[in-house]
Amino acid sequence: MTERKTLNRYYPVEYDPVNIPKLKAKKKEQNRLWGIRVMAPFNMRCNTCRDYIYKGKKLNSKKETVSNEDYLGIEIHRFYIRCPKCVAVIAFKTDPKNCDYTLETGATRNFEAAKTLMDQEKKKQQAIEDEEAANPMKVLENRTKQSRNEMDTMEALTELRERNARHQKVDHDDIMRKAKLYQQELERLQKEEEDCLIRDLFGSAKETTIRRIDSDDEEHPLPVKRAKVKTESPSDLLGQSTNPPSTSKSLPHKPIGALGMLLDYSYSSESGWDNE
Repeated sequence: MTERKTLNRYYPVEYDPVNIPKLKAKKKEQNRLWGIRVMAPFNMRCNTCRDYIYKGKKLNSKKETVSNEDYLGIEIHRFYIRCPKCVAVIAFKTDPKNCDYTLETGATRNFEAAKTLMDQEKKKQQAIEDEEAANPMKVLENRTKQSRNEMDTMEALTELRERNARHQKVDHDDIMRKAKLYQQELERLQKEEEDCLIRDLFGSAKETTIRRIDSDDEEHPLPVKRAKVKTESPSDLLGQSTNPPSTSKSLPHKPIGALGMLLDYSYSSESGWDNE
């Protein structure tokens, strides 16, 4: 059994495509409406029920070829659709000249800013051309303005090129090195200001000198103060006197004032003070 869907087909040696009879379509088939499924090519609003039909909505349609109308040999097709709400007939056709569609009957196309802008530009250009054709002096004025605009554009381009050339000559390593030196100088000045403030607060430089030392600085270790310990030698006992310490009881200081008079009396009875 042979393959059903083959990629290569056999053509006999005596095959001649000229001998193939041409089939002529009947007039009824030429104007036949073909039922196809389409998508709305643009946003539109139905004129009957005022309902909106958005771009991309899938609709059933009837397609026909427009007779006696083409653009550079390209056929123009017309589509008939119905409004999804009121079932009113809406017709639009292809526009190969502008790569768009043209709405004919049954609906109104929504506002499109891009298309409106293009139409305005075309109208403006057409008005300028008509004015130049009617007034030769206007042609000279427009040429002068165009030349001035070209000169301004060339000057702007030259300035941009010079600026780019200056930027290409910049040494980024040099800029980074200068920025690093500036930062180091700024830190040094800040340390000097802090040292001056510390000297003003804690004394002059002659009495004490305060120096900032980092914790990981091995070249300038912090000085270590050692406590002095008093050691006694046996020969120190020979120089001491052998007299026993005095056992005389030291009298307390005599209080003064009103409290002193009261305490005077008590001490006089106990320790033998004379009441003055």
